[in-house]
Amino acid sequence: MPAGLSIDAVLALMQEVAAEVITPRFGRLDEGEVASKRRPGDLVTVADREAEVLLTRALGAAYPGALVLGEEAVAADPSLLVRFGSAEHAFTVDPVDGTRHFVAGSPDHAVMLAEVRSGEVVRSWVWQPQHRCAYVAERGAGAFCGERRVRRPGKARRMPRLTGTCCGVDYPRLAEGTADLAVYLKQKPWDHLPGRLLLTEAGGSVRRRGPLLVASGS
Repeated sequence: MPAGLSIDAVLALMQEVAAEVITPRFGRLDEGEVASKRRPGDLVTVADREAEVLLTRALGAAYPGALVLGEEAVAADPSLLVRFGSAEHAFTVDPVDGTRHFVAGSPDHAVMLAEVRSGEVVRSWVWQPQHRCAYVAERGAGAFCGERRVRRPGKARRMPRLTGTCCGVDYPRLAEGTADLAVYLKQKPWDHLPGRLLLTEAGGSVRRRGPLLVASGS
């Protein structure tokens, strides 16, 4: 891996940003701090915007040549997605995955990052600030929750357990084996690249089936 921030340093950055601008707003958002984007129910908050700015600034300083693809930045400039597709080095940033849950006061939300080199996800991070759970993955080196290596348990003979909360919660559940299947129509890179690496390094899989993205434990 080329020189830069260690996997622990990036996680610490995410945790610091969450502690500074996300968690203080949890359960305390004013009406003027929540807005809809392109359609009703597609929410964005002041916490999303401020967290993305801080994460983008820090990653840009550490990796001056990298493209940082933030969810809120793409909402303002969709051409970033085109540039991301051809970037040699990039990061995806989802400042608050599960914004609807965050606004509703549910702890089921997360901060997510993925590092991409030449089109391949090489490292990823998922921080669930209210659950105090951190998941990291590195291609070829495994998936971890803290110091514990995450591996999918053997396949059980039962009906698959579905999960459909938000990607920052679903993918860790799939990686840990507390859920078996998630199906998505929305397939934005900041939603799926972090969890996809986490799940595949834990022994699961993510496949396209027609217009759907299917994440599973097998």
